[in-house]
Amino acid sequence: MNKHYILTVCLFLLSLFSFAQDGNVKGVISDEEGLLVPYATITISGTSKGTVSDIEGEFFLLNIPVGKQTLLVRYLGYADQSIEVEVKENETVEIKILLKSQSEQLDGIILTGFSGGQAKALNTQKNKQNITNIVSADQVGKFPDANIGDAVKRIPGITMQVDQGEARNVIVRGLAPQLNSVTLNGSRIPSAEGDNRNIQMDLIPADMIQTIEVNKAVTPDMDGDALGGSVNLVTRTAPEGFRLSATIGSGVNFITDKRILNGTFLLGDRSNNGKFGWMVAASVFDNDFGSDNIEAEWTDEFEFFDGTDVVEADVNPYTNVFEQRTYIVQRVRRSFSANFDYRFNANNKLELRTMYNWRDDRENRYRLEHEILDGEDIEQDDFLIDGSGNLTQFPVEVARQTKAGIDNDRNQNTRLEDQRMQNYTLAGEHLLGELKLDWMVSYAKASEERLNERYAQFNSEYLINNGLDSEFPLFTPVNSADGDDLSGFEFDEITEENQYTEEEDTNLFLNAQLPADFFNQGDGFIKFGLRGRLKNKFRDNNFFEFDLEDQFPALDGLPTRDFSDPDYLAGSQYQTGFFATPEWLGGLDLVDGDPVLDEFLRANYDVKENVFAAYAMASQQMSEKFSILAGLRIENTTIEATGNQIEDEDELVGTITEESNYINVMPSIHLKYGLTDNTIFRFAWTNTLARPNYADLVPTVDIVASDEEIFLGNPELEATTSMAFDLMAEHYFKSVGILSGGVFYKDISDFIYVLQSEDDATGFQIFQPQNGDDATIFGAEISFQRQLDFLPGFLRNLSLYLNYTYLSSSADGVANEDGDFRTDLDLPGTAPNMFNGSLAYNDNKFNIRLSANYSDAYIDEIGGSSFDDRYYDEQFLVDFNVSYAINSNLRIYADLNNITDQPLRFYQGISSRTMQAEYYGRRLTFGLKYDLFKRK
Repeated sequence: MNKHYILTVCLFLLSLFSFAQDGNVKGVISDEEGLLVPYATITISGTSKGTVSDIEGEFFLLNIPVGKQTLLVRYLGYADQSIEVEVKENETVEIKILLKSQSEQLDGIILTGFSGGQAKALNTQKNKQNITNIVSADQVGKFPDANIGDAVKRIPGITMQVDQGEARNVIVRGLAPQLNSVTLNGSRIPSAEGDNRNIQMDLIPADMIQTIEVNKAVTPDMDGDALGGSVNLVTRTAPEGFRLSATIGSGVNFITDKRILNGTFLLGDRSNNGKFGWMVAASVFDNDFGSDNIEAEWTDEFEFFDGTDVVEADVNPYTNVFEQRTYIVQRVRRSFSANFDYRFNANNKLELRTMYNWRDDRENRYRLEHEILDGEDIEQDDFLIDGSGNLTQFPVEVARQTKAGIDNDRNQNTRLEDQRMQNYTLAGEHLLGELKLDWMVSYAKASEERLNERYAQFNSEYLINNGLDSEFPLFTPVNSADGDDLSGFEFDEITEENQYTEEEDTNLFLNAQLPADFFNQGDGFIKFGLRGRLKNKFRDNNFFEFDLEDQFPALDGLPTRDFSDPDYLAGSQYQTGFFATPEWLGGLDLVDGDPVLDEFLRANYDVKENVFAAYAMASQQMSEKFSILAGLRIENTTIEATGNQIEDEDELVGTITEESNYINVMPSIHLKYGLTDNTIFRFAWTNTLARPNYADLVPTVDIVASDEEIFLGNPELEATTSMAFDLMAEHYFKSVGILSGGVFYKDISDFIYVLQSEDDATGFQIFQPQNGDDATIFGAEISFQRQLDFLPGFLRNLSLYLNYTYLSSSADGVANEDGDFRTDLDLPGTAPNMFNGSLAYNDNKFNIRLSANYSDAYIDEIGGSSFDDRYYDEQFLVDFNVSYAINSNLRIYADLNNITDQPLRFYQGISSRTMQAEYYGRRLTFGLKYDLFKRK
């Protein structure tokens, strides 16, 4: 390389880092309680220079003229602050700014509006360049939400899929959970799910999170795999003073009348010189509960043996498989967090953030299953069809199955699902002249382990009456004695299964930022950086069957328990009867089992995925009111996937490894126009992607001859991509509130679905994930939240929180089982209507809130035809909570959840055709909260 070129570059860098004639100001902003204030607006009086504090309340002002300068700090809900600072040449001056909450005097009543926590959230939302929704820990605390998933569902455009009554998987603007990214302090959270990329939001307690950021239009410095949006969870940071917070509570689940225990602890402080800060937190939630569940499979085909051949009868759709399930569950969620930061000087800072989440799910399940005997197993005299074509009577195989685990201190005769997620992040911030550098290295791991999961099943056959209520299907024995005769339930199988899934992420970030003023119109910057994400995910399952028929020939010779419940939430008509006890099953000494390869070989895989990204973007204040952020992100993805090749269900031919590589180029533009200080218009054009699920990429070939089915992986799947346009308007009230509305449009290519087709040679049904063609989503959002301070008297203490989202979607290129393309098909996950609302009363002592959450029905899984499509039914949940401040530090609270007793419900094809209805009942919790703040 030319010596003169090297010398020129060195001189240029030295000019950047060493010869600035101005000075810099670094500050940290906190409130009266010592908590940091994010995204405050800081300007220098008499100039166009300004900036916004970051998520930790820190800010840099670069190239400030030497001498006395006046900083003006503005923040909704707080009084404006003017601070004089002496700027020194080639030095960075450190300052601390204290914001004081603003109150209004109205007819002798002091009105404080929303709490400081939500004021911070709205300021963050207001001052960000991109379209985002922010919820503070304080606002989360106003709702009766135990985990972060239940808290996220309050945000506009968000719906949640539930598991055992708790919100688990997040859907952003109608995009399925695997199409969104979830990060912790900016670092990607790995998934413990075996067959998808979903993040278990119910794994993280709400008390451990300081801020929830939902970025609906991502910027180039964020991960590109955020088709619906990016949810960033920010853990609690060290305060500017001493903080102690604790919660202790209890409660009851009305479905089981069993107790709930919960507690949180948070302690933090900063050294007297302000350099070292720390925060530790712990949370535990121990919940004994359960669920009452009915499930059905539907078909419109019926075959029987006419004495000569198997023929098909013309019948209406009917339930060919029906189950009643009783779940008894104990969920213990623990979380630990420790965060530290050290400010070496005004130009250098290091930070270490750690979190460990650990959840034990202990479950016993008692399943009464009926499956029709048809085809060669049924003759014309064995069934009845009424004059309308309804199949009203037929023989079934009936199974009574107990799910349990081994008898030890951990499993306690239950199936134990051990889920863990841990994250360790080391980050640094540095100022070198005008160059701001920040970097991050993180390691994260998620795992799910289910050891010694046992099933004992005993079968019988008898004739049943088929109820004709499709919403509440019911099978009842023609001879009632058949269902109660345990001697007729003969040994079918005893099995034991072990499952382990693990995903590891190693992330590396490096970002650089320089000030820039391209058009001499105001402040701006250029920012560029690199990122690497190294991911490995594998699943290792096995399954064993034990021949114990001689020892346990029938159910009547075993210890049994009656699990019938007259208050069964799905209806008193559903009574399950007797099952083998979990103590008996857990106490068996199971050795020398036979492996059942078709139960686990297809599930096992090993995938390595490496993503390397580079980006560059520029932000420019074009005028006092108008700013623009534009940039480009490039991501290179390399995948190596290994799966099993299987024939005849249990013959392992070998493993198959496939590699793929692709590059995505994603430009974006974000425009922001401030009509006034508190009225903002935004526009965004963004491009994002979503990578296929790991299990779909694995090149597995599994031929199941007994079921005439073939399951194929597809390593040729392409990533789903989206081009989106957003337009949003926001008006912020001085009394801390917001009225916003907007529209958005997403043009999606290569979305993924499971194609069901028929193999020409064998006639077997083939299941394989495929790319569809194009899909579109159009949506509109409106949101309002405000204290109603314009009302007279005590009504001024009322506050209203409302948001509504409308979605319309279409999907093209989806083939049905006959190979024809389907029309008028919605994109899975897009609920047409979503609504959140709450009405609250708050004064200095008393807080009471009634909250509602509604999401419309939507298609969840595309079947081989419209008859087979699975829908997630509408949900309407109502919660109530109340608290009373005994003094400034101590508060008593009570929460009542799921007042509407909303079940999780799926239906097949049409809304009246139930596939699953799972009821959880109501939950009452109560306790004490203590908070103590002391500024330095």
